[in-house]
Amino acid sequence: MSLPAARRLYTFELMQISLDPAAAADLKIALEDTLITRLETISSGERLTLARRASGQVAAALLADADPRIVAAALSNPFMTEGLLLQALAKDDVSDAFVSLVCHDPKWSARRDVRIILLRNPKTPLARLLAFAQSLPAATVRHALQNSPLPHATVAYLHAELERRSR
Repeated sequence: MSLPAARRLYTFELMQISLDPAAAADLKIALEDTLITRLETISSGERLTLARRASGQVAAALLADADPRIVAAALSNPFMTEGLLLQALAKDDVSDAFVSLVCHDPKWSARRDVRIILLRNPKTPLARLLAFAQSLPAATVRHALQNSPLPHATVAYLHAELERRSR
């Protein structure tokens, strides 16, 4: 009975219920899905507020937004987890702006798994690729570069840097 009635609520009412610890888990998931399907039709101001305050799933869906302010707000969302971010970075249609924001974000770019996935992403700026490669162990970098979608010249350059570092 509550799910059909909840779908008729306003956007921020849905957000409040989905964040309520007393709400049932299946209801929360359904409300998050409803919010995610509404993202295309709501204003950028509402999306910005959702990026800042909504659940991690909604914030992760907003990482694909075209507006960099919304993406930056979603990255700073307190419910955003590393797993959700890694899933967003692993998608093939990830935008250059999103990758750049993650590369320069002090919180997320310091994490090892995020650095590894950025090391494999062809949209990562070369300067950040070099910084990430220098901060990770050589074996980890070699493993990340195996079957990498990076251009061959970039992979060769990173391997040469690893050789220089090992001397």
